[in-house]
Amino acid sequence: MKMPESFKKVVGGILLVGLLVVALLLLKDKGNNIKSVTLTSPGNLAFQNQLEITLEHPASIYVRYWIKGSSDKYMTPATSVSDSFKIPLLLLETDTTYDYQIVVEGTIPKYSKTLSFTTREQSPWLVYNWVKEENPHDASSLGNGLVMLCFGRTPGYVTMVDGKGAIRWYWQIDDIGVRAARLTGHGTVLAMLRPVKLDVIDDTPKSNAEIIQELHVPMRRGSIGFAGGTAIAEVGLDGQLLWRLDMKTLPNPEYHVIHHDVLMDADGNICTLYRPKKIFDLSKVGGAGIDTLGGDGILVIDKTGKEIWKWSVWDEWNIANDPNINEYKYDRFHMNSLSFDRDSNFLVSVAVEDQVWKINRKTGKVMWKFGKNGDFKMDTTYSFSFQHTAHTNSDGDLMLMDNSLFRKESRGLSFTLDTVSWTATNKICAPLPKNKYTSRMGSSYLLPNGNLLQTSAKTGTVLVTSSAGENVHWELNSFYVPYRAEYVPADTWKKFFIKE
Repeated sequence: MKMPESFKKVVGGILLVGLLVVALLLLKDKGNNIKSVTLTSPGNLAFQNQLEITLEHPASIYVRYWIKGSSDKYMTPATSVSDSFKIPLLLLETDTTYDYQIVVEGTIPKYSKTLSFTTREQSPWLVYNWVKEENPHDASSLGNGLVMLCFGRTPGYVTMVDGKGAIRWYWQIDDIGVRAARLTGHGTVLAMLRPVKLDVIDDTPKSNAEIIQELHVPMRRGSIGFAGGTAIAEVGLDGQLLWRLDMKTLPNPEYHVIHHDVLMDADGNICTLYRPKKIFDLSKVGGAGIDTLGGDGILVIDKTGKEIWKWSVWDEWNIANDPNINEYKYDRFHMNSLSFDRDSNFLVSVAVEDQVWKINRKTGKVMWKFGKNGDFKMDTTYSFSFQHTAHTNSDGDLMLMDNSLFRKESRGLSFTLDTVSWTATNKICAPLPKNKYTSRMGSSYLLPNGNLLQTSAKTGTVLVTSSAGENVHWELNSFYVPYRAEYVPADTWKKFFIKE
């Protein structure tokens, strides 16, 4: 059937309009030039640069970059539409030349010419022989991630070290130390800040003999103890301080000192441990009279310090039936880690009891106790004492660092807990070498490749071991005592760059 002339004219008109629109878009894209490119180094860090870019017209852009001569290329995520941008380039290698292109998105992406920059040598104050050739140093055993460490003296810092011992990320705060830090689910670093003047400085690595000798020393010393803090800060992965909360600004004096752990929940609230006290007449239990007992609790606040929820161990503890209350009255529980179980309820390491407790985050009730005299039957071969860093690992098992004050052998342990039959089955048992015994602090984490990242805090050592602990693949040596070392997976940085 022959097409009517009027229909042909309509179709032709539509095609002509379409071609004109495409032509206009192409002309617009062609005219959207890059006006300026400035390279800066925020924080004067050799492994981090920032590109400041302006365009003639608003558009979305991204940056492709690579080490000169390398086939491995990286790209930043596409920006929102604007005419000016600040794009951080993170985890760069120092003293290295990079090539890069700026890509302006449009109907036809517009690529800049290839530009270059060279990172400078590492700052002398960040050079330290973390990984020594004479020790195990198989960088591949760590996988593609980094190791995060904190420094508690001043200036305090959080740093991330790669498998070769090079610092790849660093954040510093001048007026206070950093006791502990955690990655958040929001792609930031949450840090507990430690006031050195109020604390006892005991962060020089010890020999095995010195560690054994100090076992009789009381666990908590100084005004706030070894693991106390008085402030919290959140830091972006680009190194920018997002906010800082000084706990002394909170109206409740019991919240002015927090300790051991700080983490962020899915709602962006801050969860930490605090030290509620209780006045009690100890003459009722064979003591000298009225005294102030030291305990622990969980505090949940928002970023401004507003109280969301709290729990005190004294609300759950029967002092009258406690045979140890006089001996440990000033530090009865020594809770030393806080984490979320898979159902978002709390897991708390209760060191003095040699137990891990699960706390319902709505009701505050103790759901179960695991460990010595706890709710689960277990093989006593795997009994633990004064444990640290209790958490649920990627296999869904409860994992911890056994400081073993009685066995005097530190080891990473994990358990599958059956809350129907109330049995605990050991899954991982990975002892540290005898000369890496740590009576305090420390951590053990399951890596994505099946190895373990273990911290012998008192000896200033971080190890990558096999899952059974029989082989040490990698060793980091610190000039101070790291409270723990956490693993930073490679995909942590996907908000800032990915591999092409």
